[in-house]
Amino acid sequence: MFANSHAFSGFSVDDIDAARSFYGGTLDLDATEAHGMLTLHFEGGGESLIYPKEDHEPATFTVLYFPVADIDAAVDILAASGVELERYPGMPQDKRGIVRPPDPEDGPSIAWFKDPAGNILAVLEKDEEEDA
Repeated sequence: MFANSHAFSGFSVDDIDAARSFYGGTLDLDATEAHGMLTLHFEGGGESLIYPKEDHEPATFTVLYFPVADIDAAVDILAASGVELERYPGMPQDKRGIVRPPDPEDGPSIAWFKDPAGNILAVLEKDEEEDA
């Protein structure tokens, strides 16, 4: 029934102007605005809708992942833009805040950060071969 649908995800924020500045400016994403909502447009045609919600509560889980070829370079860019990485007790994070599993079979290196509304986002290192 939905196999050919161009489905997309969405999440709320408490301030669309701050979201536009963060996603379109800080993260340099293609973001368009219509009807008081933002649509993020990703490489390959994917989209995510960001909508305002007066009683917004930040998600307690990761709402958006950004696969990158070089997590260190991505973290450097985030830090230069004033974005701080999240630190979680009990997670094997390095001094920069990146989780680097000792065995690639345990998953990719990953780092989390928040948007201005407190939603959790992540960058994760992904080999180009994984895209094939």
